Amino acid sequence: MTLPLSRRDFLRTTGAAGLGMAMVGVPGACSTSRGTVLRVLSIGTVGTIGGWDRQQVSEHPRAEIVGLCDVDAGYLAEAAADHPKAFQCRDFRVAFTDHVDEFDAVIVATPDHTHAPIMLTALAHDKHVYGQKPLVHQLEELTMIERAMAAKPDLVTQVGNQRVVNPGRRAAVEILGSGALGKAVEAHIWTGGPEPNIYFNYDRVLSEPLSPPPGLDWDLWLGPCESRPYRDLLVPAKWRSWWDFGTGALGDWGVHLLDVLFFAYDELTSPVAVTTHAPAPPDAFHPFPCRSTVTYAVDSDRFAARTFPIHYNDTNQAPSRAALGLPPGDWMGTNMTVVVCEGGVMVLAPEGELEIWRDGRMTPGLEMPGLPDFPELNHWHAWVDTILGVETELRTPFVDGARITEAALLAVKAAAFPGEELRWDKAALEFTGHPEATRTIVGRTYREGFAPPVVG
Repeated sequence: MTLPLSRRDFLRTTGAAGLGMAMVGVPGACSTSRGTVLRVLSIGTVGTIGGWDRQQVSEHPRAEIVGLCDVDAGYLAEAAADHPKAFQCRDFRVAFTDHVDEFDAVIVATPDHTHAPIMLTALAHDKHVYGQKPLVHQLEELTMIERAMAAKPDLVTQVGNQRVVNPGRRAAVEILGSGALGKAVEAHIWTGGPEPNIYFNYDRVLSEPLSPPPGLDWDLWLGPCESRPYRDLLVPAKWRSWWDFGTGALGDWGVHLLDVLFFAYDELTSPVAVTTHAPAPPDAFHPFPCRSTVTYAVDSDRFAARTFPIHYNDTNQAPSRAALGLPPGDWMGTNMTVVVCEGGVMVLAPEGELEIWRDGRMTPGLEMPGLPDFPELNHWHAWVDTILGVETELRTPFVDGARITEAALLAVKAAAFPGEELRWDKAALEFTGHPEATRTIVGRTYREGFAPPVVG
């Protein structure tokens, strides 16, 4: 089956930004003995992933961390020990008012609720952005990001989707996109939990107000959210369980589990409906267990019907293997992606373990015929290289991150109306015939001084 040049092929062959961009994207970059050096500001310097993002980018031979910004003084000091020459600030807005000419690109590794204000500020100032997942916290913010990308086509963006570089995940995209398994029928995707871990407050206990930890600027941490007292089990990671700050397990894992569908199928543009079953609407916390179906309308011979459903669940709600035509056995893990096609079933784990099942027999995914080579790829370095005009494979730019995030966010937000089918109209930013859902789960009121700027 011969396919037209898709985004999947374009990213693989041209490095997304295009080699012709060369150095246009980094007008203020430094020239040293290493050649042109990308100057990077790290916002959210340690936390649960910020330190790793910062380290990986700084290890690129042509990148330098020149600025550090963190609302936590302890984290800021820890990062400063690694980068003693970098400027420091607690408020990201100060970086753009007082240091804007000192950096070319920004890492945003902050809690979900602050992503859009910081990323859009960076894009408004013509800075390349590496942004942690999920891309944004509100459905309305997706269109803000997309509008900014349309207005700033030369800026290079990347979502924190580091698992996608694993050969098995890249092979999954090739297998699905080529039609090797026939027409796509449906997808079943699920996350684990609720075993205790550092990321989620599964006990959902609203503790008494406390003084913030020493060194934490609580007002800056709140950012766009209305003022409220600090409570325990928030920092550094369990804000993910809070409705106003995080996106629960479905939002947190979305980009790592849903991504291959959107790389393989350009036809999955925006969902038309979502239904999420949850035990109760959210209070201070995300409810669980959640069982969601996100439906896309498709008009393509690559699909078995005119709709394509993505069943996206948390708390290890896996489908029946028998119902999918698979033999008895255990799944490879508790975070899984299963794509059902007319000619077989793909089973994919986050780190790239890949199985192809046809007629009850399994073929290791990387043994499928016709696959290209998958050379080693550093996810963070690909972002730097693309900015510097070096050909590479860039995954996941914000234009794709927005599509992936939309599916995850719809599953998350629809938990506010358990069991109701919500018809989604992204162009109008509304749930058709449901004004309450439109009013309550599409956007937010931003605290004065923290609203995202309009870009484009």
